[in-house]
Amino acid sequence: MKVSFIGLGTMGFPMAGHLSKAGHSVVVYNRSVEKAQLWCDRFAGSYAETPAVAAKDADIVLTCVGNDEDLKDVYLGQNGAFQCAKPGTLFIDHTTASAEVAKTLLHAANKKGYDFMDAPVSGGQAGAENGVLTVMIGGELAHLEKAKPVLDCYAKATSLMGDVGQGQVAKMVNQILIAGVLSGLSEGIRFAQQAGLDMATLVDTLKHGAAGSWQLENRGETMAKDEFDFGFAIEWMHKDLGLCLAQAEKMGLSLPLTQEVDDKYQQLINAGHGRQDTSVLIKALDQTT
Repeated sequence: MKVSFIGLGTMGFPMAGHLSKAGHSVVVYNRSVEKAQLWCDRFAGSYAETPAVAAKDADIVLTCVGNDEDLKDVYLGQNGAFQCAKPGTLFIDHTTASAEVAKTLLHAANKKGYDFMDAPVSGGQAGAENGVLTVMIGGELAHLEKAKPVLDCYAKATSLMGDVGQGQVAKMVNQILIAGVLSGLSEGIRFAQQAGLDMATLVDTLKHGAAGSWQLENRGETMAKDEFDFGFAIEWMHKDLGLCLAQAEKMGLSLPLTQEVDDKYQQLINAGHGRQDTSVLIKALDQTT
């Protein structure tokens, strides 16, 4: 297929690379031209100077940018992707954003004869690089079937969650669960350290039982060693949890644990930890003891 990928950040760069390696004809766009040129040095494909030019001849256009405002810019801006794409183009957004912006983009796409799905991903930088992401989709089954040959290039699991916007809501659940697991894991590790337990043995034992989790198995020992350079920065998690809390408020729900974890991430960002990964949550315990 002719595929365009807009946004070559930590996730988008390797995701677009998998598309190229799979044999698709790929055009990329990034706000930083240098990043687009670097991508072209590593993979077969070309880069466009605007989202509009990137999307012009594509069958499928994929986006992975920062937030709602970035999305509005790359889709609806003066040089946005919706300006001159061909009718029937399928747009797929991998950004973690609000359900509202997904619905806004669907409405704008349909007015121009385009199709749109929101499709946030989970799996972090390692998942993107290894091509094993989980994709949560809001949209129509027919559009997912059209997209599968592209999504399968970098995803191990792809699920249709409902109408457009529901992919984003599912991703919010994912982030709420991660926040809760990391909160308990942080306290458990500090408890174990104070008790003098061997962390490697403890993790190897607990991962097989009811306390087992991806976070325990992959971050337990590194958290104990104060190692926090594993991709998904807390400044992005703070943004994501803000989306969760805003959505919960609209639904009339209270998320006290999520709010507590979000507050701790804000404190850690203020203390200079913004670029460290989400497991640095354990450092918030050190600030209060």
